[in-house]
Amino acid sequence: MKKVLFTATLDVFMKQFQIPYLKLFKENGYEVYVGTSEAGLLPYTDKKLVIPFSRNPFSLNNIKAYKELKRIIKEEQFDIIHTHNPISSVITRLAARNSKSKIIYTAHGFHFYKGAPLKNWLIYYNVEKWVAKYTDILITMNKEDYLLAKRKFSKRCKKIKYIAGVGIDESRFRFLMTKEEKKDLRKKLELKETDFVLIFPARVAFDKNQGFLIDAMEELIEKDKNIKLLLPGEDEVNGYYHKMVKKRGLEKHIIFLGYRTDIPKLLKISDLSVSSSLREGLPVHIMEAFVSGLPVVALNCRGVSDLLGKDNGYIVNNLEEFMDRIEELKKDKKLRDKISKNNKEKAKNYYIENILKDYKKVYRLK
Repeated sequence: MKKVLFTATLDVFMKQFQIPYLKLFKENGYEVYVGTSEAGLLPYTDKKLVIPFSRNPFSLNNIKAYKELKRIIKEEQFDIIHTHNPISSVITRLAARNSKSKIIYTAHGFHFYKGAPLKNWLIYYNVEKWVAKYTDILITMNKEDYLLAKRKFSKRCKKIKYIAGVGIDESRFRFLMTKEEKKDLRKKLELKETDFVLIFPARVAFDKNQGFLIDAMEELIEKDKNIKLLLPGEDEVNGYYHKMVKKRGLEKHIIFLGYRTDIPKLLKISDLSVSSSLREGLPVHIMEAFVSGLPVVALNCRGVSDLLGKDNGYIVNNLEEFMDRIEELKKDKKLRDKISKNNKEKAKNYYIENILKDYKKVYRLK
């Protein structure tokens, strides 16, 4: 039986983005292995491996991960190894470099990009360039990364491909919410029917830049007290942004929801999707906003420009532009409806069944 190994740092990544790919290999008769730093079980997985990957590139755990993975790869003789996340992907490719496996790496957004700190270029770029020679297929998901990879790595990497993300499971959004159900959910979140609700589903983290949205909200509510912002996502900065909101007295207008499993429902009770990210690969939250028919206003960064154009939302470069676009969309219901229709149509490009077609060609599967 043929074998495939997927590696990533954490189980949550596999659960959120890779389940359809594990299923695809099972349906094609492969024995599916998954290696992460956690011991949890995953669907469509024959063997779950605990590999002590660390997000910290200088952690000694990564040396242990390399040794353990090298041993496993030698023993199991995988036909395909597909790796994700920067640190675990470097370790995986080094561990597999003398194997006969086809090694595939999906870059979910290089840490080196236009405007990135110099240290990112000095460290991540040079490491990525080094391990490119141990990569059979490098997959990028935005045009900036693709063009950079073609320019810098094409002589070292066998193939470089562009595939638009990992795919959105449209079926998660295929449900109706009655007016009563929407009203009840809003009530649970202490939102009024008259509130104009913004949403940014993302990790609460410095690279997601929620401070930008807090600054904007402070000014927006001076003109309209009925503007609210939902921030569903796990806090990774030890309450930094929570304290900022509390210090400015914005607790009734900016609502941190923590990790949520009901993002589709939260999108259905929102009026507008926003993004303040400083860097993205190809932002899933914007594609999910498309499926939900929400207009989007996003701070300009890599990946955002691949998704947003004049007919489906706005890319802004500063706080003033951001607030102007929010005001424009808040006042113009016809414009929101027009964009909503466009976004639902555009979302089809990113449905998982369409993205899987591209990956099947990479994997050479039916």
